[in-house]
Amino acid sequence: MGKRYSQIPDKLKQFIEEQKIFFVGTATADGRINVSPKGMDSLRVLDANRVLWLSVTGSGNETSAHVQENPRMTIMFAALDGNPMILRLYGSARVIHKNDPDWKDKITLFGSLPGARQIFDMTVDLVQTSCGMGVPFYEYAGEREQLNEWANKKGEEGIKEYWREKNQESIDGKKTHIIEKNA
Repeated sequence: MGKRYSQIPDKLKQFIEEQKIFFVGTATADGRINVSPKGMDSLRVLDANRVLWLSVTGSGNETSAHVQENPRMTIMFAALDGNPMILRLYGSARVIHKNDPDWKDKITLFGSLPGARQIFDMTVDLVQTSCGMGVPFYEYAGEREQLNEWANKKGEEGIKEYWREKNQESIDGKKTHIIEKNA
């Protein structure tokens, strides 16, 4: 059944890299817990204890607000085809904004995604697998293009205006610092 590791074994790295969807969980000490689905080929395994994922503009910015106050993060993957398995990465993360010194180096690890707003750099301290036998089979049918089309249509200035209107605070009123750190 389930196993625990202090780092990402090669066989699990391969599993992670094959996944089309993953889920990110974060929370502050006193606010709502946020679990958010991610995709778009936006996650990279840097080494056995470190992953990066690129956050693109969306309707909220909960993860950024949470991590800046409380760096705990969990990333979960579930096998939707093949052998059943659930994989969780536990650790702490930091937000890298466009004005941060290491943005230019890290963004090169990802393809061009319109609306890119932050990169999360997670140090993994626990890797856990569990059976996943209760997860149904799903067939991957392709990427949705609506978010990229929306971001391309908005353009860089339109995205910044959207950040001003929709991405400066979490639903609990926690600051994201997106404007001052991405201007």
